[in-house]
Amino acid sequence: MSRQPLYSPAERIRRDESRWTLVQGILAPFQFLVFLVSLSLVLRALATGEGAAAAAASVVIKTFVLYTIMITGSIWEKVVFDKWLFAPAFFWEDVFSMLVLALHTAYLVAYYGAIGSNHDRMILALAAYATYLINAGQFLLKLRAARLDAVTAG
Repeated sequence: MSRQPLYSPAERIRRDESRWTLVQGILAPFQFLVFLVSLSLVLRALATGEGAAAAAASVVIKTFVLYTIMITGSIWEKVVFDKWLFAPAFFWEDVFSMLVLALHTAYLVAYYGAIGSNHDRMILALAAYATYLINAGQFLLKLRAARLDAVTAG
């Protein structure tokens, strides 16, 4: 069973010529690094009760990095596919990204609104991070598919 290529020839050209492709290529690993640091701070705060303020600040930073990559990713999608979001090639990744955004945003609301305990907010952050990991995996699979398409097209 063959799969339809991720990009049409015109979309591949737009992807390769867009500065937003480089921006995404820089932001994605940066976001993952921020995630790893924040995850370690959140787990430390949950395990020991120490560093709660640093953990909370790291989740806020992670969320703003997420917003940045989502906004720039939407611009990239518009340039490549002429759709701000939900282009067929990335439809399910974008759908799941909305859940990731919702959970991260819920954390911000809880944090700035002082809703729940710090422990409750850290658990919410872990739920947001779990969805982020799944979503990152979705995008890595698409990156792999694009590389396979390039090999078969080239």
